[in-house]
Amino acid sequence: MKIGYYPGTFDPITFGHLDIIVRGAKLFDKLYVSISSNPQKDPLFTVKERVDLVSEVVKDYDNIEVVTSNILTVEHCKQLGASHILRGLRAVTDYDYEFQQTSFNRSLSADIDTVFLMTEGKYVFLSSSSVRELAHFGGDVSAFVPKIVKEAIELKFKK
Repeated sequence: MKIGYYPGTFDPITFGHLDIIVRGAKLFDKLYVSISSNPQKDPLFTVKERVDLVSEVVKDYDNIEVVTSNILTVEHCKQLGASHILRGLRAVTDYDYEFQQTSFNRSLSADIDTVFLMTEGKYVFLSSSSVRELAHFGGDVSAFVPKIVKEAIELKFKK
């Protein structure tokens, strides 16, 4: 059984993330989407809110499971039996960062490989931080996130 692990903060999940998740679900018998809390970031959504949103967005895929993590990616992969880390690439700048991360992860565990998927062209510019910024200034995020996420964002900015 091939098990993949797609880590991220998903704050919020975007159509770019979803593109990678759906394509990744075709590559693996099971795909864990792991939501992490990054102490260096100030999230819009709590971990629980992100789990709920991502779970709702991927509910139609039987081989996807949403989990949370506050440990090293490689360690969580080992715990879950994942043999591959799934990562999305948008541009050359992503490659630089991902190359370093992959090299580091391989030094921790040579048994866990990283698989890269290029994001669909129409999402190469898209990031969660851009969506948050657009929403902060009252912009329409519906072209960038699923409807349930758009509604959750609107609720956050009404408070």
